[in-house]
Amino acid sequence: MSSEDEHGGGGAEGAPPEQLALIRESVREAKVPRAKPRTWRGAALAERLPVARVLVDKGVLHLDRYFDYAVPAELDADARPGVRVRVRFGAGRHRVRDGRREGGGLIDGFLVERLDESDYAGPLAALAQVVSPEPVLSAELLRLARAVADRYAGSLADVLQLAVPPRSARAEKRPSPDPLPPPPAPGAGTWTRYEHGAAFVEALASGGAPRAVWNALPGPEWSRETALAVAATLSSGRGALVVVPDGRAAARVDAALTEVLGEGRHALLTADAGPEKRYAQWLAVSRGAVRAVVGTRAAMFAPVRDLGLVAIWDDGDDSHSEQHAPQPHARDVLLLRAALDKCGFLLGGWSCTVEAAQLVENGWARPLVAGRDQVRRAAPLVRTVGDGDLARDEAARAARLPTLAWQAVRDGLRHGPVLVQVPRRGYVPRMACDRCRAPARCRHCAGPLEARDAGALGCGWCGRAESDWHCPECGGFRLRAQVVGARRTAEELGRAFPAVPVRTSGREQVLDTVPGTPALVVSTPGAEPVAEGGYAAALLLDGWAMLGRPDLRAGEDALRRWIAAGSLVRPQDAGGTVVVVAEPTLRPVQALVRWDPVGHAVRELAERAELGFPPVSRMAAVAGPPEALAEFLATAELPPDAELLGPVPVPEARAGAPRRAGAPPPGEHWERALVRVPPGSGGALAAALKAAQAARMARGNGEAVRVRVDPPDIG
Repeated sequence: MSSEDEHGGGGAEGAPPEQLALIRESVREAKVPRAKPRTWRGAALAERLPVARVLVDKGVLHLDRYFDYAVPAELDADARPGVRVRVRFGAGRHRVRDGRREGGGLIDGFLVERLDESDYAGPLAALAQVVSPEPVLSAELLRLARAVADRYAGSLADVLQLAVPPRSARAEKRPSPDPLPPPPAPGAGTWTRYEHGAAFVEALASGGAPRAVWNALPGPEWSRETALAVAATLSSGRGALVVVPDGRAAARVDAALTEVLGEGRHALLTADAGPEKRYAQWLAVSRGAVRAVVGTRAAMFAPVRDLGLVAIWDDGDDSHSEQHAPQPHARDVLLLRAALDKCGFLLGGWSCTVEAAQLVENGWARPLVAGRDQVRRAAPLVRTVGDGDLARDEAARAARLPTLAWQAVRDGLRHGPVLVQVPRRGYVPRMACDRCRAPARCRHCAGPLEARDAGALGCGWCGRAESDWHCPECGGFRLRAQVVGARRTAEELGRAFPAVPVRTSGREQVLDTVPGTPALVVSTPGAEPVAEGGYAAALLLDGWAMLGRPDLRAGEDALRRWIAAGSLVRPQDAGGTVVVVAEPTLRPVQALVRWDPVGHAVRELAERAELGFPPVSRMAAVAGPPEALAEFLATAELPPDAELLGPVPVPEARAGAPRRAGAPPPGEHWERALVRVPPGSGGALAAALKAAQAARMARGNGEAVRVRVDPPDIG
């Protein structure tokens, strides 16, 4: 509990100046009274280091500090730094009896350190309980959590809720296996396909800390190449951490690590394992029994000992962005770990984000790319169908597939499966008037009308059925599809190719793999299964639906999803073909045709630099009711070089509609402002926003204001 100055000066008001000077000097020389630790109900106190500094599990910014407690003798042995404890919190000075602070509710926390004395002047409450003698919060993990909290204007307690998994007593009782000796250094393998690829693996094996941005070639070899980088790091006696976007990618890297390293040398941290098994794996990493980790987003905080490499695959995937406060991104957390632990860093993917291009542009990382000859041999042939082609194509007007796409499907089915990527799930997610193209809305809540099954209309927000719709604009009674979903596409393809099986992969059921036999596989972006031997062809439908999103990252995200689907197709020499239905003159489409995601990212980065948008600048989004937002911005002491954009209205969330993270409650009108600062001022911006939010919470006045540093989408 923090120090407080309680020196009164009322008796010296009428004293002469000399006497006032003597009083001030004596006050400065006087020692600040130290706390006298007292235990609960007079129990014996620990003889050595009787003060415990505790981080309480209160994720509010104005309480984002440590609190001191007395250590009873009976808890002395178990009260070690890093253990979980329970303390009484909330008892003020009026809850002191016989020199002991009493009362307050029990709350969880972490013991950070033991001290000889406290700088708090009053009596200390005692530790109520050591929940477990297992030290789960190491000094390295605490340092990382503090750095993440400071970067994202959040509280340390909130970050530790993401970093330390819930306790399982049965898992703690089981011993972890003995650590295995370092494996031998592996060969470079398929890393030789990349310029400086073999040198990167050799640097890891020799104990170096290389930093690279890796543009992987199409195909399934990326998981084994990742495993080789991990094996090279382990051979130097250090640990490695790999973060991937989903469980399917984690399973592929897990299988590759088992093949390269054997059993028992790495841990798989995913939510699919269940709380107890995942906590047991996490404990094995924390205890040093396992030195390599592969997992999804939460694994970015895995307490790997002697970290030598952190790697992230497909950093542009939305799954890498945490939705719980303070909403960190896995890429930025791993960048912090690479800087704090001075270890190697690898950012890989089939595509390339603007943030990855910036790391290469400013010289922080080196590029790991293949020559154009290698790219042409590994990539499929890409063909486009633009608006002009559709206007001249009679088949495209009456059917779902243009002639070129239909021919690609027919030819591909002779040799293997064909992938069809549809940017919307469902049957017909959006409907419009056939005459005037006005969107079809529900008469009760104005939500969008959907065709969930053939012929059945219903509201996508309130769920009410609609049997007698007419257009309020022109009076028409006929509807047409604005966007055709995956299930409707699968139905139409099934009629066009009746002898071919049709499989769907999407939100309801995501397929991991499909056989290499002829079949149509209809998938939403991100849910594409891997085909044995690769797909013979792929169709990328409704490209305008992804390119037309009102978001700064629309083009980058569309290209990333297209390249991810195209990377599952066989090379051009083996007959692999990709047909994309999008305007061929657009920059993302041209980058796909040339298979040049790095060039697209570099050009995007240059445009962001001219406009001053992230990642060239640091930005924070502040949203809330108009009055509360205005008050927050007026009281926040922003850096002198901060630039305020807005505020602008936030689209209102309607009752029954899916609510995005950070969106206003249904029926409330919010506004959002963007605060932008140049490079080097991001820390000052986060500190200013955190201080303003903490002061607002401490006063307990006003409506909620939400702050997000480095939002992934800014509209």
